[in-house]
Amino acid sequence: MIIDTARFVTAERPFWEELANLLEQLRNDPERHLSFEQVQRLHYLYERCSADLSRVGTFSGEPHLRQSLEALVAQAYAQIHETRAPLRVQWKSVLLAFPRAFRRHLAAFRLAVAATVVGAVFGGFAIRQDPQAKAVLMPFPALLVSPAERVRQEESAKTDRLQGRKASFSADLMTHNVRVTMVALAAGISWGAGTLILLFYNGVLLGAVVADYVAGGQAAFLAGWLLPHGSIEIPAILIGGQAGFVLASALIGWGGRETRADRFRAVSHDLFALAGGAAAMLVWAGAIESFVSQYHEPVLPYGLKIGFGVCELLALAAFLWLAGRE
Repeated sequence: MIIDTARFVTAERPFWEELANLLEQLRNDPERHLSFEQVQRLHYLYERCSADLSRVGTFSGEPHLRQSLEALVAQAYAQIHETRAPLRVQWKSVLLAFPRAFRRHLAAFRLAVAATVVGAVFGGFAIRQDPQAKAVLMPFPALLVSPAERVRQEESAKTDRLQGRKASFSADLMTHNVRVTMVALAAGISWGAGTLILLFYNGVLLGAVVADYVAGGQAAFLAGWLLPHGSIEIPAILIGGQAGFVLASALIGWGGRETRADRFRAVSHDLFALAGGAAAMLVWAGAIESFVSQYHEPVLPYGLKIGFGVCELLALAAFLWLAGRE
């Protein structure tokens, strides 16, 4: 059969270009849904271009035309006969993986809370029995002065001591707290001993500060200072400890028949969810500590700060306990 190549290409090229444009749109927007008429048109163009490819195969002098049509038909075939689900990031599932992992390992969270509470009781007892221990127990120098003196300094400050460096201060807090939380998780590789020690130590520091300020009659200042960021920061560190104990449990095995690799594989998704959730919480806590917690009366009333912190804590508890339930 003799075919006028130029006339054939002129007549069929609009259909090739239409198919190429449609395939390009589908590549750029994988989640696009075609109407029934568009699906019919796609199939028609595919069949027509396939037929054209068969006819072009008889053209001995048009290898480039044949190659371009082969590529076009192959792309259309792959698009029409694709059976795999499109790769999509299910953000809802990613978000809900955190509270679900938290609830699956509540026993590990309770252990983290217990270790911290025991440390806090010890720290509070130590600071009351030996006030000179402040030099050892207080986490930063501003706490070495008496609570009344620090409150006086904070409330009488005439300038914003964080002016121009709130962002850098917040970033430093986020970096430090995320590092502590990740260390609490990673310390689970020591069969949980490192995680236990770290949580106990953090509890000692917290208990010493609380006991010192409550005994000094500055409970309102303490609550207004700690609650806005601490209602998120402290649970985040506890969740890091929870993840550390989950890791330790997988390492120990408790007499189960699964191999260690299988146990690690079984908890790997939960560990990532807990670590990611705790890190996100600490980013929020760092911003709040920089922009809210560091400002006291008369700039920000203590009642307002305490109420904000309580609302944060209730919202976090509701999210962890209710989100993602079937």
